[in-house]
Amino acid sequence: MTLLTLLGSTGSIGTSTLNVVRRSPDRFGVFALVAGRNIQLLASQIAEFKPKVAVVADEHALDELRATLKNQNIAMPELAAGPRARVDAAIAPEPSFVMSAIVGVEGLEATYEAVRRKKRIGLANKEVLVAGGDLVMRARRESGCELIPVDSEHNGAHQCLRAGLRQEVSKLILTASGGPFRRMPQEQMAGVTPEQALNHPTWKMGKRITVDSATLMNKGFEVIEACWLFDFPPKDIEVVVHPESKVHAMVEYVDGSVIAQVCATDMRMPIQYALTYPERADAPVPRLDWTQAAQWSFEPPDYQKFPLLGLAYEAMATGGSATATLNAADEIAVEAFLEGKIPFPGIAATVAECLEQVPVRQLTSIAELLELDRESRRVAQQIIGSRWGSRWGESVQAGVAARRL
Repeated sequence: MTLLTLLGSTGSIGTSTLNVVRRSPDRFGVFALVAGRNIQLLASQIAEFKPKVAVVADEHALDELRATLKNQNIAMPELAAGPRARVDAAIAPEPSFVMSAIVGVEGLEATYEAVRRKKRIGLANKEVLVAGGDLVMRARRESGCELIPVDSEHNGAHQCLRAGLRQEVSKLILTASGGPFRRMPQEQMAGVTPEQALNHPTWKMGKRITVDSATLMNKGFEVIEACWLFDFPPKDIEVVVHPESKVHAMVEYVDGSVIAQVCATDMRMPIQYALTYPERADAPVPRLDWTQAAQWSFEPPDYQKFPLLGLAYEAMATGGSATATLNAADEIAVEAFLEGKIPFPGIAATVAECLEQVPVRQLTSIAELLELDRESRRVAQQIIGSRWGSRWGESVQAGVAARRL
């Protein structure tokens, strides 16, 4: 039986992973569940999967979890809280597989240490490679661990690359849905509301990744991840908009042949692939129905309307800490947009200015990376305060009030 530590058990990837585990109780078991503050959901997961260890964000959440388990008469695993406990759960000797699904840099250190211990990693946390790609991949080379991508696009690329030798590949193609504003004229983008940005046409995801999909920043992050995962220079990775989201990735070989990976739009597919690789288990979701007529379309992205995609390419080409700053600035800017502090185009403007202000450096440790992350966030917050202050939020509230009248 494969025992796993699940970093981010109460998120969308975490719950989908447990769905896959639930289907194969003789094949997979849960050693540790690592979550944040969603105590009720975590308690129900503990009751069902009976992990040896459960970890939460902090002592307050730990007290709440302990009380909840006691009140519901659920057998208590070993309980712990905080960053060190996340690392301990990831590097414990019992689990051989670590699913890295914590959103943000909070999951970076635990994943990095698991890589160093030669755990098999299912990678669903973008920040691990976007912010720490050089450090993580250096540790991977030293330990020889397997790093299997769970993101649908990278998982698709991983499958396509099995069709030939790496030296036979000329190009990697990642697909993007285009988000909800694919057809919106650029001059209307300043009026985009958080509600509109959170209405993704294909996927149901967390707030930040949904907004990142609307700006195409998420696709930019995926370009950076793909460079690290598959050893491609940015110039050999192409993004195409594919609204139907059925083709997840394509690989073009030197003879002009293109291999595409196609499957149902359901994250349980790449999760199961990562858990069972190199085997292929029975599909965890309904298969595509090829008897139904369908049309798939492809078009180039609009780099002028979605400048963050271009900034991601530039940051990866720059190297060093540029991609870590890109990620940190974007997270702060997306949060500000969702809070009504900046307009939708202000996300890209904040990120671009932050990249100009934060010096690029070579990072040699996770501690240095986290300090760079904090510095970049401070600069992004200063940019937002000086450029928009409270003026934008006040004007938005006034507009809302006027519309209600």
